[in-house]
Amino acid sequence: MTQTEETNRTVLEIYKMLVEMADRVSQRRQAANNFYLSVNTALMGGSAYLSAFHPAPLAVGILATAGMSVSLLWTRNIESYKELNGGKFEVITEMEKRLPVQPYTEEWKFLHRDSRDDRYRPFHTVEIVVPFVFVAVYAALILLMVPWAQSGEWLEFLSWTFRPFQFFHCLV
Repeated sequence: MTQTEETNRTVLEIYKMLVEMADRVSQRRQAANNFYLSVNTALMGGSAYLSAFHPAPLAVGILATAGMSVSLLWTRNIESYKELNGGKFEVITEMEKRLPVQPYTEEWKFLHRDSRDDRYRPFHTVEIVVPFVFVAVYAALILLMVPWAQSGEWLEFLSWTFRPFQFFHCLV
């Protein structure tokens, strides 16, 4: 085996290892999302139970604040995994330049062939909305615990302020 063949084989093995590592990061990212979703579901359920059956504004407020904190940490985690995977795929596409075929490079060319945003939307853009939905619900729970909220005047304010679908304009 010549030096060039040995180098090509080494590059291919490193490339395969990097692709496997990127896949593992994606699996860890999904596991982290499942964890945060479970924690938020439990906190939301606890808040709803306390609100309905044992009105304790302080306890609901504490659970809602904890939920908001967890959700904000979740957004940071999503951003971190996005950066980590982005870096891995940058290295992978650079390595592809030394290979006879460039599957990831070709895939990106295909997805962005006419610069239409509706053809491909990165998972991150949808994934990042979920924690903010939880934050909005937790904020609403906290607002409901405020004594003046019982009068209903705040509902008129909120309905005027937050028009349907404006919050989710990034998904349309």
